[in-house]
Amino acid sequence: MNVVRYDPHYRPLGLLGRLLQDSDLESLVNREPDTVSDWLPAVDIQEETDRYLLRADLPGVDPENIDVTMEDGVLTIQGRREQESDKSKDGFRRYERVSGSFLRRFTLPDTVNGDEIKARTVNGVLELSIAKQAKLQPRKIEVQSA
Repeated sequence: MNVVRYDPHYRPLGLLGRLLQDSDLESLVNREPDTVSDWLPAVDIQEETDRYLLRADLPGVDPENIDVTMEDGVLTIQGRREQESDKSKDGFRRYERVSGSFLRRFTLPDTVNGDEIKARTVNGVLELSIAKQAKLQPRKIEVQSA
């Protein structure tokens, strides 16, 4: 029998998640075979009574470099974050912020109104407001005799 000391901070699945996150394996999940994403923005999705609200963290991304499209019930967010260019060769440089292209796709439910999508950026966060379709009200159909 082995005695193992309890460690409340030991989370083996958490370590596996970090390994996947640090590798390119995680990005394969959201990727089409013919597209390449250098990074994936974090996205929150919230359902409200009359709309869906989607927020994507895109700090440092110029709004002109963001494309949002809707086709066949699939919402696509793609764009590019440019790497800052520092021409000076003096001193040490370390770059941790990711640059390059990104692509995220979301299959939306049938209840959305694809013609009512509004997009804006606020403090480096892309906000998409996707309206829901008005619910069809049941109507009474009169039955006539012949």
